[in-house]
Amino acid sequence: MDLIKSYFSVSFDLIIYDQELPFDLYVNSSTLSKKQKFIRIFPEGEMFTKQDLEDFKKKYPQLYISEEHRKKYMRSLVQSEDTSDEKAAEFIKDSAIKYLHNVFDPKKEFSTQVLEETIEGCKDAVENMIDLLDDYSIDGLRGLIGNLSGHDFYTYDHSINVSMYSITILRVIKPNATRLELTHAGLGGLLHDLGKIKIPTEIINKPANLTDEEYTVIKTHPDIGIKLLLESEGLGVESIDLGTIARVVHEHHENWGGGGYPSGIQGTDIHILARICAIADFFDAITTKRSYAEVVTISQALNIMEKTAGKKIDPKIFQAFKSHISQSNIIDVKELTIADNFDPCMPHETLPLIEEEIVPKRKGPKKVNMFDHKKKG
Repeated sequence: MDLIKSYFSVSFDLIIYDQELPFDLYVNSSTLSKKQKFIRIFPEGEMFTKQDLEDFKKKYPQLYISEEHRKKYMRSLVQSEDTSDEKAAEFIKDSAIKYLHNVFDPKKEFSTQVLEETIEGCKDAVENMIDLLDDYSIDGLRGLIGNLSGHDFYTYDHSINVSMYSITILRVIKPNATRLELTHAGLGGLLHDLGKIKIPTEIINKPANLTDEEYTVIKTHPDIGIKLLLESEGLGVESIDLGTIARVVHEHHENWGGGGYPSGIQGTDIHILARICAIADFFDAITTKRSYAEVVTISQALNIMEKTAGKKIDPKIFQAFKSHISQSNIIDVKELTIADNFDPCMPHETLPLIEEEIVPKRKGPKKVNMFDHKKKG
């Protein structure tokens, strides 16, 4: 028993058996609703059988694992042939959210130690993502993401999706990418909005249009993020190049053709992982369904993004990305573009789409706001 440790509950159906258990199992023996008293009922390293699992189901309402064994449990899910990818991905996602919340929580005082623990935890989540997504195409990943549950805080869900897409895109353009390179791609995607920890929550989670003043504040997050990573005294994570992660954090809003922020650099001066992150960022923002936002079809999304290739996003990486996504053969009657000031890192009550209706008698396209009638009061 240890009253200092923290624990998380696990489903009986998501515990491996007929092999040595790589973690301890606990139960809450307290009879008081507001008090917890955890007792170990099965030790790490012992053979855990199906009969043990059935016996525990009859005896205990819930099983728990110590937080210090979260990494081992996550690894067991990824390696288990009996656990679906959806359930494994859901746990990895929940773990990543826990790590991100550790540093985004406004009630917690920021420190180098908190940031280091967050990056260490995110690294664990990313390494398990890499293994889980080993055989996934971009199309397959899109389906997996669609089956995962959403949360109220846009930054969490979006960053996790961007991380998974970044890993998969890097594999597409560089099939021989090393595990470290994939880890950097995933961590860059997961932490790309790190600087938002210093931005008021009511701004970063606001689905309605931002005021000019609010958007000016938002545009400071890449500079904040790189400072947190490079200027936090004593910050270090084993085997990770924080300088690479810092460049993704700082450059993911730069445009291929220039005019992005915060520095206005362009082309190959932008780190390749930041260019990958920008495409993942863009695609997820306009295709992943949120409770308050309309999304576009995959074909529409790719057409919208293609109009920005060479201007906003890297054209070669985009073409590689596009070639690995299945599209409907149905031809859209409407052509869509997206507002130049579209920021994929922000939640949107209504995507700022412009509908171009081609009318033969007109000399040019008629532009109207596609979703005006769906705006909330």
